[in-house]
Order: sequence, then structure tokens, then C-alpha cells
Amino acid sequence: MMGESTFLLGLQVKQLKDGTFISQTKYTKDLMKKFGTEEKSSVKIPMYTSTKMDMDADGKAVDQTRYRALIGSLLYLTASRSDITFVVGVCVRFQSAPKENHMTAAKRILRYLKEFQGVVLWYPKDGGFKLVGYSDSYYAGCRVDRKSTLGTCQMLGNRLVSWSRRNKIQ
Repeated sequence: MMGESTFLLGLQVKQLKDGTFISQTKYTKDLMKKFGTEEKSSVKIPMYTSTKMDMDADGKAVDQTRYRALIGSLLYLTASRSDITFVVGVCVRFQSAPKENHMTAAKRILRYLKEFQGVVLWYPKDGGFKLVGYSDSYYAGCRVDRKSTLGTCQMLGNRLVSWSRRNKIQ
């Protein structure tokens, strides 16, 4: 009645004969503008493995509301960007008392998204129905609380249908 949907809850949807593309490119661009990173240079990885994310008791505090707004927006982006799920989860841990280094790490994720704006989810019409799951874990990897991290994804044929990342309590 209203025609083909192109936007649905912030997701851009492009339907073709052989499948469907889903992305959040416009939302990502709006987010970069809102948090002042659209003029910054892009980066190829969202977080260095050598980055020490801890409570940083001596660090300079940042606006907690603004940090939480950024983190909430990044969490929403994980609906179509599984590549940032882990690093966003790391930044989530510091919402109660964010410092400058936490805000810098969160803004780096935006700079990463700027580099890879063209990443979309592709759901081909024909792809088989074999269900396959993958998982990975990192035991006691968090430097703050020694929690473990577990990540999973499930594929139906060659279509990603589910992914998650969570911390396990030791």
C-alpha cells in the first residue's frame, strides 16, 4: 500500500531481486557529526590491542551524559555492525565514571566507522538453509575485573542471522 520500505527504525534497507542490503550509513554519518568526528581522520582498527582500558582513577572526568549518549548510539549501531560489538562492550564498562581516555576510545570507534562506511549486511535470497554456529572466548581478559568474554555468531546458509558478545563472571 505504501510501497517498498527504504528506512526501518534507523536501518537503511535496499531490496533487490537477488537479496536485501541492510546498513546504517546515514545514522553513522549523523552520529559522527553529532560527536564532532566527521572532520577527523579515519582509522583502520577500532581499538589497539595495547590500549589499556581501566578505571583510570587519576584521569580527567568527562561529561557522563555525553559519554553515555555516545555509548548508547554505538550500541544501536551494533544492530548492523558486528565488527564493533566487542570494542563497544569494552567502552560500556566505564559509563559510571568515564574519563578522557574512555571518551577518546569511544570516539576512535566513530573514526573507524568513517573508514568503513560501506560495510553492509547482505542477505541473499538463495543461500541454503544449513545452520552453522561459531564461537570464541577470551578467558579472564579484562584488565579491570578479570572477566572473560564470549562471542558467538550463527549463520543460516551464507546469511548472518545472529551474533552476540558478553562478559562471563569469574
